[in-house]
Amino acid sequence: MAKVSVIVPAAGAGTRFGGKRNKIFERIGGGQPVFIRTLEAFTARDDVCQTQLVVSEADVDEMRERFGGNLGFLGVKIVVGGATRTESVRNALANLADEAELVCVHDAVRPCIAQPWIDDVFAAAEKTGAAILAYPVHGTLKRVGEDGAIAETVDRAGLWEAQTPQVFRRELLVEAYAAAGDSATDDAALVEALGRPVTVVEGDPRNVKITTPADLAFAAAVIKTLPKPKQEGYRHPFAEPKW
Repeated sequence: MAKVSVIVPAAGAGTRFGGKRNKIFERIGGGQPVFIRTLEAFTARDDVCQTQLVVSEADVDEMRERFGGNLGFLGVKIVVGGATRTESVRNALANLADEAELVCVHDAVRPCIAQPWIDDVFAAAEKTGAAILAYPVHGTLKRVGEDGAIAETVDRAGLWEAQTPQVFRRELLVEAYAAAGDSATDDAALVEALGRPVTVVEGDPRNVKITTPADLAFAAAVIKTLPKPKQEGYRHPFAEPKW
């Protein structure tokens, strides 16, 4: 079982969510903050040797003051992010644990990740060197012009929506980020740019990325429907806390 270092980017501005603070602090169904729910999915696994939470400089003080104890209990290290997602992940890559063979990058705002899905993408990355969760596009896609009118209907054949986790051999991801600019929003794209193949593992539409308040409500509704762990090395960290 390969050892995995997990990087959880949480430094985005989240302007589409609205509000005055980072959406990672929002509570799912009035319970856990989004980022805590996300972190717990990884810190309770025997194959995870390190977890880094990358936050913006503006959120560092609040994170340490309000959640420092919780993060310490979970064994999570806070890393200060940069101006872009690429820069933020690069900051975490500079602090990888020596024993890490694979690196997993997972959005802090994808709290509905289930253990079997993590098992599958970890196994695929260990076998092939690069793997991501993704889900095939089912709806009809329209390209819309600046005037608000449909410019064309896009053929959806072969189109998949990328999700996270995205998992890579350590050396491969480090090489990809060393060669990258600062505009990428997807780790797999950086590896693809090296000419290396990336395996797609079919995910689930419940693995939602929280972008709007409606997504937060959806996450609260689907959490109880998620598949249970199938990996013996998964240990639930503790009973549902009051944050």
